[in-house]
Amino acid sequence: MNLKTLTDHNLTNKKILVRVDLNVPIENGAISDSSRVVGIIPTIKYIQSVGGKTILISHFGRPNGSYFKEYSLIQVVPLLEELLNFPIKFSSEIIGENVKKTINSLQKGEILLLENTRFCPEEEMNDENFAEKLSSLGDIFCNDAFSASHRAHASTVGLAKFLPNCVGHHMKKEIDTLELVLKNPKKPLTAVVGGAKISSKLNLLLNLIKKVDYLVIGGGMANTFLFAQGIQIGNSLCEKDLKETSLEVMYTAKKNNCEIILPEDVVVASEFKANAKYNIKDLNNIKKDEMILDIGPSTCKKINEIFSISKTLIWNGPMGAFELEPFDNGTIDTSLCAGKLTESGKLISVAGGGDTVSALKKSKADKKFSYVSLAGGAFLEWMEGKSLPGIKCLL
Repeated sequence: MNLKTLTDHNLTNKKILVRVDLNVPIENGAISDSSRVVGIIPTIKYIQSVGGKTILISHFGRPNGSYFKEYSLIQVVPLLEELLNFPIKFSSEIIGENVKKTINSLQKGEILLLENTRFCPEEEMNDENFAEKLSSLGDIFCNDAFSASHRAHASTVGLAKFLPNCVGHHMKKEIDTLELVLKNPKKPLTAVVGGAKISSKLNLLLNLIKKVDYLVIGGGMANTFLFAQGIQIGNSLCEKDLKETSLEVMYTAKKNNCEIILPEDVVVASEFKANAKYNIKDLNNIKKDEMILDIGPSTCKKINEIFSISKTLIWNGPMGAFELEPFDNGTIDTSLCAGKLTESGKLISVAGGGDTVSALKKSKADKKFSYVSLAGGAFLEWMEGKSLPGIKCLL
């Protein structure tokens, strides 16, 4: 993909508007996951190293165009200062003369964080007038927020109309990695798709079955496929109205020489709660009041065997109800296997989207994977083969 990077511009003494994603989880006043902030540090340090002035732009939460103290980005300043070991200036305003004065007073290497762009209703409307006013604050626009690039907002798409632009280090790495696994992967290529519903991932499945050699389906999604084949799944989560769709996916996969892997044995319980009494069963012995909550050990073994013959792995979603013990065992077992194969150099593994990051962190496999994307919706849309507006505008 022919995208300009920071190295394609002379940044010395220039004002660089950097779109980042500081939409981090905050619990009891503390940031519980700093991964997204850590990801943008190389871009900021590079701009500093060449004498540029960094103006950070981000959204935070869903304030719907109004100010709410709990959505103020001032909460992220201490972490940024800690990671950069450098003071961060903060503007409570997003556009206007006061912001311009503050920016014009910046020295080489200094950093200013603007307040949450979503406090302005024009941001999510991709209002051209708002984008033009925002662009007047800088000389160059740098998008380093892949995770926000599936949104056509003023700070992701609008700015690119008015300024020379490029991608940051983090975004470049993300795009290069995803292109590697989808456009030019080492074969065999395996995809793991888990989660609750087929309806939310149908486009993903239809795109992947044209590209992958093996498609492992887990979570509640697998129940619908089992139901479509006439298997009694008891009281399990299931989209029964998608029976024909499931059969169509399986038929299309077969035409494309993609082998779909479904559970052969399952973990069932009569209650959806942590540490509920459970049994491991084959698919012919599930009672009416039982729910499938995880894949069984035989299925784990089969999946791990497929990983062992694969060269590339794409992972999206858990294998079961990973948030409840002991129904996280399937996700933990298979993700750790993928992680070990990656560490030994036998597998390229890329994961992302939705609950994936949380699931892999729980198993401690996230550090073992080749790359774990922090982009939720953007990761999924890329995997679905869609064009992301925040990237398209930079081409």
